[in-house]
Amino acid sequence: MKTIKHVDVKKRMYVNDLVKEMSQSGVFGAGRIAKAADIIEDMFKDKECKVFLGIAGAMVPGGMKNIIIDMLNSRYIDAIVTTGATLTHDLAEALGYKHYIGTAHADDSELHRKGFDRMYDSYMPNKVYESLEKFFNSILENMHKKINIKEFLWYIGKHVKSKDSILRVCYEKQIPIFCPGIADSGIGLMIWGNLVKGKKIDVNVFDDLKEIIDIAWTAKKRGFIYIGGGVPKNYIQQAMQFSKEGADYGVQITTDMPEYGGSSGAELREGISWGKLKENAKFVDVYCDATIALPLIYAAVKDRLKWF
Repeated sequence: MKTIKHVDVKKRMYVNDLVKEMSQSGVFGAGRIAKAADIIEDMFKDKECKVFLGIAGAMVPGGMKNIIIDMLNSRYIDAIVTTGATLTHDLAEALGYKHYIGTAHADDSELHRKGFDRMYDSYMPNKVYESLEKFFNSILENMHKKINIKEFLWYIGKHVKSKDSILRVCYEKQIPIFCPGIADSGIGLMIWGNLVKGKKIDVNVFDDLKEIIDIAWTAKKRGFIYIGGGVPKNYIQQAMQFSKEGADYGVQITTDMPEYGGSSGAELREGISWGKLKENAKFVDVYCDATIALPLIYAAVKDRLKWF
């Protein structure tokens, strides 16, 4: 057995150096964060591997948008699956709005009167929805053909002027972006509102399944990174199940527990029983707030791959 080396924090230490120190410790959360950095580094360096990124949770209100955009710009991400809420918050910022540092102990009735929506201690102005409505009213006039969700999201991204946007980057880089639960979001409400007004919007919600499964099926190797769980995780897991052999690499960052049987907390090794993960795959479950773990892991990987 290897001896646990105690973490030594040194003067002017880089993030990658700290993560390597955590690797020497090798146990508990520190060991898992270090292992996640190693696996993602291997995943990105493996030229035969197609990488799937699943994002759930309040990552944009939590200040993680630039990391996600940087990952997409790196060209190592071959497909992304996310929630409608993530894309709604992304679009809100692309339209000029901001999220604000608040407090979890606020008077929510007072926040409602002042026009702010709260996500724990992150606030968003409710006026966002007025701008979203105007935005969709303007772009949906020229959208008449039948498209799938990926094509619809690219269409939205095409009309986003800000370069600082997940939707815009996915459109520009032509990265397949899937959102199977898009109706469950502010964007979904905007589309529903236009349908009520009689506009013809024909988005095929099942067509994307063929494409994501095809990406997984035709890949020589497969890897995934889950930030949170929910629908994005399961959608990718389905694709892994219907690939030829399952995934070769896997990293999951979650705060959910496996004991309750839900997908968000399920250990990745559980996927071996479904054929979603190879028996000899490199994988790790990181039980940590993603706004802590993701910057540490990604900064270490980015340093190793010389992206700075």
